[in-house]
Amino acid sequence: MITGEQKPIDEIREMIAPYKRILALGCGSCVAECASGGEKETAMLASLLRMAAKIKGEDVIIEEQTIDRQCVKEFVIQLDETIGRYDAVLSLGCGAGVQAVSAMFPEIPVIPALNTEFLGETKDQGIWVESCLGCGDCMLYHFGGICPLARCSKQILNGPCGGSIDGKCEVNPDIECAWQLIIDRLSKFGNLDRIENIYPPKDWSKKQGGGPRKIVREDQQK
Repeated sequence: MITGEQKPIDEIREMIAPYKRILALGCGSCVAECASGGEKETAMLASLLRMAAKIKGEDVIIEEQTIDRQCVKEFVIQLDETIGRYDAVLSLGCGAGVQAVSAMFPEIPVIPALNTEFLGETKDQGIWVESCLGCGDCMLYHFGGICPLARCSKQILNGPCGGSIDGKCEVNPDIECAWQLIIDRLSKFGNLDRIENIYPPKDWSKKQGGGPRKIVREDQQK
């Protein structure tokens, strides 16, 4: 999932300062899972902003609404009947959500309330860990389901650096050595011979350098 963290409240207040009627728009998918942009977080942020405005004597209306996904047209279109009441939208979606709402309603400013962070997994309650770079050429088969690009601090593709201690990364002892995990995983399934292959430098053109990526599935189109 895509993870995000709320921007500092002072930064948010500075961005919304020119506007008098603001919709705080939550997103009920990824950022709700990582507790940064769901219905609860949206209500809390809107309340905090209203309180700050009241203390400062500012005449501003801040209302909140949460839709299932800000990055999907079918959900964003739900705003059609209410969007005209506001001067700006404060989006608690990821960067894709902010841009999707902006594209649907180009007549109104859409302001990001979150910093989009990374593609990750829910490791435990309240803990999210980066696990994928979205490189466009998945190599997890070769590395036992452990991505060395996302999880090795040095992004090494051809064997460990030799600096780990007791399975911990020399860059940060709080991080598990990705290559130790890879070797353990491959050994478990009798596939350790895969690390004997020489993998060339990553072709990053599949991730970036050719403009925004797009997936087209004709079988899914109406």
